[in-house]
Amino acid sequence: MLVKLGPLDTDRTADLRPYFDSVPDPRARRGRWYSLTAILLVCACAVVSGAKTIDELAEWGQRASNALLTVIGIRRHLLRWRRTPSPATIGRVLGAVDGNALDRAVGAYLADRHRAATEPAQAAPLPSASGRPRVIAVDGKALKGSARLTATRRHLLSAVTHGTVVTLAQVEVGAKTNETTHFRPLLAPLDLTGTVVTFDALHSVKANISWLVKTKKAHYIAVIKTNRPTAHGQLAALPWRGIPVQHTASGTGHGRRESRSIKTCGIADELGGIAFPHARLAIRVHRRRKQTGQRETRESVYAVTSLDAHQTDPADLADLATAIRGHWGVENSSHHIRDVTFAEDISTIHAGTAPRAMATLRNLAIGVLKTLGADNIAKTTRAIRDEPQRALPILGITNEPDTYGT
Repeated sequence: MLVKLGPLDTDRTADLRPYFDSVPDPRARRGRWYSLTAILLVCACAVVSGAKTIDELAEWGQRASNALLTVIGIRRHLLRWRRTPSPATIGRVLGAVDGNALDRAVGAYLADRHRAATEPAQAAPLPSASGRPRVIAVDGKALKGSARLTATRRHLLSAVTHGTVVTLAQVEVGAKTNETTHFRPLLAPLDLTGTVVTFDALHSVKANISWLVKTKKAHYIAVIKTNRPTAHGQLAALPWRGIPVQHTASGTGHGRRESRSIKTCGIADELGGIAFPHARLAIRVHRRRKQTGQRETRESVYAVTSLDAHQTDPADLADLATAIRGHWGVENSSHHIRDVTFAEDISTIHAGTAPRAMATLRNLAIGVLKTLGADNIAKTTRAIRDEPQRALPILGITNEPDTYGT
């Protein structure tokens, strides 16, 4: 699995340490022995190696050699030994760290890694290497194990790239609010000019969509389900029977055969449009799925986009269908890995900001491994666990001891 990652180009692999340096230390200056960057690096290396709990984070440091601890920045005692942070120290730091600052640091790092991996020949960061616009999904996830009798489960809202899955931004949704109020704070730091943002109808708040289109200069594709009855009814009532199929695709895998056909219909403003802000094009994706040994199922999925009809020629229709499908693919490419490989849903970490910090570290591990070409995160993390020294180069840090952070 490590061979698949290939040689790590230090010129294109950003060093994680300066990004962690930007996170403010929540501890009092008196009594500090470990720098915050050193503690976060131990945690990051451990999660890249498959660590799931705070005890496992500390165990990675216990297995690391003195040379690795020197590179990370663990200070040397007067008796010349180096001791890794204990589980109690790591737990206190993760529970007190500024979650917003940590997410910004990790998001900036992953954005640089994603840009280097997908746009090596592009000076501008917006279009992908293939000339197609970048596509970002906005999706939420609950941390089920973080709930307690006196507190509800934590809920996070993330902006995740399609294709090579990287979490560019993440915010925590409070117990007394909902995702829609965090839509703008999540996307505000990102340069979205020319980017296509996908989301479900939950975020179809007129003010948010207008801000996305007018202020951020982005386009959107919103999947409309029955929880938006007005817009869904208007889309279903369009004259789809008289519109020819414009694109088809089929495939097999995982014991099923699936085919998809796509139709589009321009939405005329002078005819009243659709009850959705800045909608220019309606999309219907008809899916037929046949699971082995079961009856065939059929489903029609409706979506709207701010892209005009003249911006979507026949060659772009496949991209529209891929973007719609890719929005739900985030569940498999990110959330499923966090739950199955890193056991996030059954994690009982709950103190302070620790649940969010652990989710951020998991996003970091998944993002860096995906940008390096890992197609099986579970196997890759197990391989790195057996060779702890491999974690540092993956995070852009050479294994040559230096005085950084000491």
